[in-house]
Amino acid sequence: MTNQPRNWHAEHLNKRTTGQRAADVMRNVMGSWGFVGSFLLFMAVWATINSLQTAWDPYPFILLNLFLSMLAGLQGAILLIAAKRQDALSAALAQHDYDTNVAAKADIEALLAINRQQVIMIEELGTILRHIDDEAGPRTDGATKTN
Repeated sequence: MTNQPRNWHAEHLNKRTTGQRAADVMRNVMGSWGFVGSFLLFMAVWATINSLQTAWDPYPFILLNLFLSMLAGLQGAILLIAAKRQDALSAALAQHDYDTNVAAKADIEALLAINRQQVIMIEELGTILRHIDDEAGPRTDGATKTN
């Protein structure tokens, strides 16, 4: 079993309720060009049928206007539900990003502290080595000391 990296967005999507999933699906359908095209086609067919013969909804298509008003009311509510969910998702994602940044800052500060300790240790080792080199006196192998 492999250890998959954590995907916050996927985890959040898996925790949605049935109503939240339905709102997302309806938002995606109603916000598509397919819906717009099919709705325009439906209205054109409705107007054509009701204009060419005596039908159930003669011009000025009062029944069609009623359906359009009801659809607009439902779409408004569905879009508000989806927008509210998107706001909650954005707020949760922002909090997750903040928490990640705080944890990264703590890690970076710890690494910088370790780095500062290493620099101090290297300087101390350099001092010790210069001190040992000074105590050893002149070199007999012909090499010169460097500081």
